Amino acid sequence: MRSNDPVALSFAESLMKDAGIFAMVADQGMSVLEGSLGILQRRLMVESDRADEARRILTDAGLGDELRPAT
Repeated sequence: MRSNDPVALSFAESLMKDAGIFAMVADQGMSVLEGSLGILQRRLMVESDRADEARRILTDAGLGDELRPAT
């Protein structure tokens, strides 16, 4: 998941924690360096073997528009 919305990222991170899926937000430092203008999106990264499950959870929670196509 990529987003500039800190609330959506926090919500997604909470959903992953509740599901027992390890997740981390990447690029937080870069967003601080760019001055928090919202240009650089932060990424929610999850365990690769649970990515499909994480996608399902995020989609069910209404965050599907934030997801990139699966590869």
